[in-house]
Amino acid sequence: MFIIDITYKVEIEKVEEHIEAHIEFLNEEYEKGTFLASGKKVPRTGGVILSNIASKEKLEKILEKDPFKKYELANFEITEFVVSKTAKELELLKEV
Repeated sequence: MFIIDITYKVEIEKVEEHIEAHIEFLNEEYEKGTFLASGKKVPRTGGVILSNIASKEKLEKILEKDPFKKYELANFEITEFVVSKTAKELELLKEV
């Protein structure tokens, strides 16, 4: 499992110019089952994505397609972790 911590490095107005394309990118990855959750940070300095993809290398290739990365609007920090405990509703996230 991976946490993608996105931090904007440009003004929010520049980010807003690419928000629709970013949402399309997210929707495509949700359809593929690559992303599990995502959302804006509060305050709005970036966002967070949770991914259950198998490898960091694959995830990095996928993230290259994100308009925020493609147009150098944000920094992306990837943290890998092993799910060891979840709420009942998230039992499928545990690694066997």
